[in-house]
Amino acid sequence: MNTALMTATPPDLALPIRVGIVEDDLRVNQSLTAAVNLADGMEMVWSETTRAAALSALARRPVDVLLVDLGLPDGSGIDVIREAHERLPNCDVMVCTIFGDEAHVLQSIEAGAHGYLLKDSPSGTIAEEIRLLRAGGSPISPLIARLVLGRLRPALPAAGPVETADGKPGVSMSRRETEVLELITKGFTYEEIARKLGVTRHTVQTFVRRIYAKLEVGSKIEAINAARQQGLLGP
Repeated sequence: MNTALMTATPPDLALPIRVGIVEDDLRVNQSLTAAVNLADGMEMVWSETTRAAALSALARRPVDVLLVDLGLPDGSGIDVIREAHERLPNCDVMVCTIFGDEAHVLQSIEAGAHGYLLKDSPSGTIAEEIRLLRAGGSPISPLIARLVLGRLRPALPAAGPVETADGKPGVSMSRRETEVLELITKGFTYEEIARKLGVTRHTVQTFVRRIYAKLEVGSKIEAINAARQQGLLGP
């Protein structure tokens, strides 16, 4: 969930994703490190267990993706998120923690986190979550998504839904979702789209499921037709 708007250079998808980890639980740290080391197209740059060590590592060795636990023995992981956001504007930060309360979630987002996963929540493999994060997505546990939506709802202005020309409610697409939809329209397969965007087939399928859900359709043809009717695609 990227709430920080900064001018950033798009990542070079030909290069491996450089990963840093901040996790004081040695078992979890070793598990995350092993997953990154085994993943194609990723490079494990450093792994630290304290706030101080992580801040030092950020100053010495930049990373593309940072996985951060919040409860560290010498302070808060939020300080690490804030430092990464300020020092490395192109770095994508994902929280991996047991803390699912509103205060920790909102402070993490405000500090610059782009994703938020609870350690005990079901999700895909961490490698897939990292690829989705780097592709412009925001991996987030369902319970956290519900909390954030509930927090935002009272602040939203009272307004009717956006409507299309035929009077039906309209939808909005993220940049990546629009790219995937446009490539589908041009007849590219999931494998071809994955290669073009520098992500995995699984990541492309994740975007397609989101597109189908937003458009309330069940096939490529229906998605293309619905997107054109709502002005999301050219004729």
